[in-house]
Amino acid sequence: MNTLLQGTALHRAYGPTPALRGVDIEVTEGEIVAITGPSGCGKSTLLHCLAGIMRVDSGSVRYRDQDIGLWSESARSKLRRTEFGVLFQFGQLVPELTAGENVALPLLLGGAKRREARKTAEEWLDRFGVAELADKLPGAMSGGQQQRCAVARAMVTEPRALFADEPTGALDVLTGEQVLGEIVRVARERGMAVVLVTHEAQIAAYADREISLRDGALDPTGLGLRTHA
Repeated sequence: MNTLLQGTALHRAYGPTPALRGVDIEVTEGEIVAITGPSGCGKSTLLHCLAGIMRVDSGSVRYRDQDIGLWSESARSKLRRTEFGVLFQFGQLVPELTAGENVALPLLLGGAKRREARKTAEEWLDRFGVAELADKLPGAMSGGQQQRCAVARAMVTEPRALFADEPTGALDVLTGEQVLGEIVRVARERGMAVVLVTHEAQIAAYADREISLRDGALDPTGLGLRTHA
């Protein structure tokens, strides 16, 4: 498989505190990769750097062999609306918009016509089993329903890569595994790469490969969450 995303010698600090210390990572097309490790090890920072949400202090993040660290903020923002999907722990749906409007939003921002965007949004809500929520506001949904809608929104543009930061962290175990199972199923169907941050071994088990961090660097033991259970 071709390399889709590559991070080389990534360093990132918050003031005097290093968050990433020379991390190398490669993700191929259609691959599901779990980034694991204890709290504070740099997992979310690595994901945010790979997704172009924040810049690294040194090193490079290359997407399809282009260094996105050299891109403007507007160019990286466009990338996240089109070829990258981003999913956060608490979904972050817009509370004033219905589920259908939330999912349609990335398409509308990309220039799609409203009717077309709404139809596509409803199709993606249906893929995640929440089509009946299309006209409901987030406040009228359960946590699991909100997260399914957020997943649909993150995948509605059919991105080449989905970045998921603790996507099941706010859910109970059963609901979390159901949501992740749906993410994996749709990603496999669409040939979509997934970069997944988690501190839960049962969630990491859904990935093709696990990369473990400790103190901002790759864990040389390669044991991942088994050393932190």
